[in-house]
Amino acid sequence: MKKKLLTLCTLFLSIIVFAQDRTSGELFATRSEVLAQNGMVATSHPLATQIGLDILKQGGNAIDAAIAANAALGLMEPTGCGIGGDLFAIVWDAKTKKLYGLNASGRSPKSLTLEYFQQQGLKEIPSYGPLPVSVPGAVDGWFELHQKFGSMKMATLLAPAIEYAEKGFPLTQVIGSGMQGSVNNMEKRFPNIKETYKDSNGGEMPGEGEIFKNPMLANTYRKIAKGGRDAFYKGEIAGTISDFMKANGGFLSKEDLAAHKSEWVEPVSINYRGYDVWELPPNGQGIAALQMLQILDEFDFSDIEFGSTEHLHLFTEAKKLAFQDRAKYYADMDFANVPVSELLAESYAKQRSELIGSRAAIYDAGKISAGETIYMTTADKHGNMVSLIQSNFRGMGSGMVPPGLGFMLQDRGELFSLTPGQANTYAPGKRPFHTIIPAFITKDGEPFVSFGVMGGDFQPQGHTQIVMNLVDFGMNLQEAGDAPRWDHTGSPTPTGQPAEKTGMIRVESGISYETIRGLMSKGHEVGFERGAYGGYQAIMWDKENKVYRGASESRKDGQAAGY
Repeated sequence: MKKKLLTLCTLFLSIIVFAQDRTSGELFATRSEVLAQNGMVATSHPLATQIGLDILKQGGNAIDAAIAANAALGLMEPTGCGIGGDLFAIVWDAKTKKLYGLNASGRSPKSLTLEYFQQQGLKEIPSYGPLPVSVPGAVDGWFELHQKFGSMKMATLLAPAIEYAEKGFPLTQVIGSGMQGSVNNMEKRFPNIKETYKDSNGGEMPGEGEIFKNPMLANTYRKIAKGGRDAFYKGEIAGTISDFMKANGGFLSKEDLAAHKSEWVEPVSINYRGYDVWELPPNGQGIAALQMLQILDEFDFSDIEFGSTEHLHLFTEAKKLAFQDRAKYYADMDFANVPVSELLAESYAKQRSELIGSRAAIYDAGKISAGETIYMTTADKHGNMVSLIQSNFRGMGSGMVPPGLGFMLQDRGELFSLTPGQANTYAPGKRPFHTIIPAFITKDGEPFVSFGVMGGDFQPQGHTQIVMNLVDFGMNLQEAGDAPRWDHTGSPTPTGQPAEKTGMIRVESGISYETIRGLMSKGHEVGFERGAYGGYQAIMWDKENKVYRGASESRKDGQAAGY
C-alpha cells in the first residue's frame, strides 16, 4: 500500500512539474522547434514576430526585420523596452562571414556630477525619477544597423508599428498584467502617465485581451521615419525631452542628446568544447558568461547529469567567481581599463577553477595585472542573422514620460556606483554598467546559434545554462530554453553592493528535491522566486539540412515563426 501511495505521489508531482505528455524529446519541453528554410523571427510577442516575418517575405533582410520587430515591441511590450532605452546587437553578415557588434547604449548627462549626488547625501542613484535617466540609445542603434546592413526604407520598417499604435492591438497575458501594475502605480507618482497610457484607451489601463492604443507613439515614430535619427536627437523630440527633464529636476539636455553616438565594437569569444561563444565587451556584462564557461570548461561534465547537485554546485561557484570580477572590473571602457583579454585567458580560468571545492565558498575578485528587457533574433534567406537586445530597465523605466511622445525614459543610470575610485563610479558623459547582452555561437567559423536570455543579473547565468544545455546535455534548441533554471543571487555588484556571504540559489519547480537537499548539504542556501529566470529566444542554423530552427519559451508571451 505504501509503495502504491509513493508511486501515485511521484506521478502527481511529475504532472505538476511537467504539465504535459510529449511522445518524444525532454519531458519539460513545451513544444517542438520551429523549422523553416527561408527565414526565421523569434521575439517575445507574437505580433512583433509576424511583423518581422512579413518584412522578410517582402524582400527585407534580417536587419530590416529586426528593426521593424523591435519598433513593434516598443509599442507592444513597453514593460521591457522602447525608444526611451538602450540597445545592443550582434550581427552575422553573410557577405563578409563575420560578426559585428553594436553598442547603442547612452551616456550620463554632462551637467550631472558625482559631487551633486554627494551634496544630496545619496549613497546610491535612485531607481526612479529624473536622476537615473541617461541618453536613450535605441533609435540611433536602429539607424546604425540600417545604414550598415539595411535594405528597405526606414518608413517601411516603422509602418506596421505605427498602424498598430493607431488602431490598437490586444494585450497578451504577461505583458498586460505587467502594464496594469506599472501604469497604475506610476500614475500616482509621475506626470503624463495617464495621458500617455490611459486617455486613448477610455481612461483606464486595458488588461489581457483588451485593446491598447498609443497614438502619441505613432506620431513619434512617424517623425522618426520622416526625419531620421536627427528628428529624435536634434529636433522637436529632443527639445521636448530636454524641457521636460529640466522642469522636473532632471539633467538630461538637448546637448546630451545631440552629442550621442553608438559604437561598433569587436565581439569577444571563448571556445567551449569546440564551440565559439561570442559576447560584447563592457560596459555590458557579456564577458561574465564567457568567464563562467571558461571556468566550467575545466570540469568534465560527461558523467554529470543535468539538474544534479554537482551540476548546480559547480555552476554556482563559477558564477560567484565571475561576478566578483564583474563587480570590480566591468565598466565603460572609455573611462576604465577593463582587462578583457586577461579575464578571458585560459590560464586565468584554470587558476580560478582550482578555488572551487566541494562546498559553497566565498571568493574575492581575481588579481589582474594591468545588470526587464526584451530579446529577439532574426535570420534571412541570405544567411544574415541578428541577435538583438533592448531595454528600459526596471520594467517600463524611470517613470519619466515626456509629454506627447508616447514613451518612457530609461533609468539605466541607476547602475552607476557612487563610491569614488571604482571602475563603474559615476562620471558625466559616461556609459553605465549594463546588464543587457546579446549572444552568438559559431562552429568552425560558421554561424550556429543566435540567442539571448532576458533578466537583469540573471542574463550571464542564463546564457551559460543555454550553452551547457546545448553542448553538454545534448538538448535541442527548444528544450535548451524550456529546461528548468536556477539563479544565484548575493554576489557583489558594480554599483558597490558587497557580497551576501555565499548568497542564495533560487530554483524553478523543475529542480528536484534531491538536488535541493544535496545543495544544502554542500552549504548552499536554497530558495524560490517567481519570475526571476528571464526569457529566451533563439535561432539555430542547421548547416547540413540548410534549415533554420527557432525557439521561444513558455515563460513569456513570445513566438518563433518562419517561412
